[in-house]
Amino acid sequence: MALEDQLEAFRTNRRELEAAILPLATSLDGRQFSFQASLHHLELQAGGYVVLESDEPPRLGQVVSLRLERHTVGGADGTTIVIRVAQGEGSVLDGPDRPFHDAMLRAATPDEVRAWTERAARPRARLAVGELALAPGVPLELDAGGFDRHTFLCGQSGSGKTYSLGLMLERLLADTELRLVILDPNSDYVRLGTVREGADPELAARYREVAGGVEVHSAAPGADRPLKVALRELDTAAQAALLRLDPITDRDEYAELAAVLAAERPPTLDDLMASERPEARRLGTRIGNLGLNDYGIWARGEPGTVLDALDDDGPRCLVVDLGSLPTREEQSVTAAAVLERLWSRRARRVPMLVVIDEAHNVCPGRPDDELTALAADLVVRIAAEGRKFGLYLLVSTQRPQKVHENVISQADNLVLMRLNSAADAAFAQAVFSFVPPELVARSSTFKLGEALVAGKISSHPALLRFGARVAEEGGADVPATWAAG
Repeated sequence: MALEDQLEAFRTNRRELEAAILPLATSLDGRQFSFQASLHHLELQAGGYVVLESDEPPRLGQVVSLRLERHTVGGADGTTIVIRVAQGEGSVLDGPDRPFHDAMLRAATPDEVRAWTERAARPRARLAVGELALAPGVPLELDAGGFDRHTFLCGQSGSGKTYSLGLMLERLLADTELRLVILDPNSDYVRLGTVREGADPELAARYREVAGGVEVHSAAPGADRPLKVALRELDTAAQAALLRLDPITDRDEYAELAAVLAAERPPTLDDLMASERPEARRLGTRIGNLGLNDYGIWARGEPGTVLDALDDDGPRCLVVDLGSLPTREEQSVTAAAVLERLWSRRARRVPMLVVIDEAHNVCPGRPDDELTALAADLVVRIAAEGRKFGLYLLVSTQRPQKVHENVISQADNLVLMRLNSAADAAFAQAVFSFVPPELVARSSTFKLGEALVAGKISSHPALLRFGARVAEEGGADVPATWAAG
């Protein structure tokens, strides 16, 4: 037999053997299963949905890993053939909770997945944020009650992170009564209270009913509510950090600051500098040298600071426009002041979602200055103990390894968008070990607006395609006209 004929016979035998492999699944506990399937006409994907059929009622499952395996088999003529087989593992989502063997496996239809999601929904607010990426047309609805756990959202620049976070905030405002406080370093959410043109009419009508509860404090020219903080609203630790005073190295000045605050409670830096206490003059010199009195954030007798908006009768949603502040120091002072006020009033037990965008700037693992360190410490406290007081975090970043580890480790919910960095993906896998690693690894292939969502906010680790927003987007991109031909 000619060599070409032998090769063709080999290929034919291998193809027939591979095509004859039955799609079979086995489970030893009724909750997890392993399976094999032919590579021919393969419709399975990691994260996708399957139906498992046996003598019992059909089960719905999800593929959590899928790989190519090679096996050696003997041919009829005594030769050996290496065949390729799809093998993997999955989770049973619905059906009898009993072991099974050699159940036939097939891809689930969108209608079958939709029927299960409707049965599995809890009797709480459901936040419609998009559709399942691997079951087109099936809505993905987050469980609003799951936001009583801390949530971590990450994705690289250009993944759609800002847009998607805005969509989740809109749904929380429209479908729950949870109060929101947003630390907004890029002015991305300053138009959260404005319905955009072209929005879905039904959603827009519902959103307008709550949009008036969005209050934006900004330092931008002409802002309705100027972003201001009064000196007397800062505690001793914050004022010492502002003046760059160390309680050991600068013990005399630190003690004098504490004494002035206790005796006089100066409302402004001007009053502090004008104190009649002789030792306070050194503090005045320090304030002048650092240029602290030139900051535009100081409320010099004007009513209505940003911290007043955190009172019980404050707005439903407070957007703190940190991006409108001209200096990094002013952003740090304001963030620390807001976080300290939230923590100091924790005993009120008012449920509140604290949203920290670009969190690597507010709570980094290695703060560059005392003000940032103070803010980071407050976020860590909220992460560790805030839930029992009704303080829940939603932390967003494009640099997950830069955020304080004691913040990320407390998150029970994950929203993961595209991460091209293998190091960042490995970091996410290590921290969120409850999420199937192969689904995390898929993040490098996500398109704009696609994400993996897992934790209490979702019935299962789901691949999601975010939908359209109702409110206008804030912020602005750099024009790309320079790239035009």
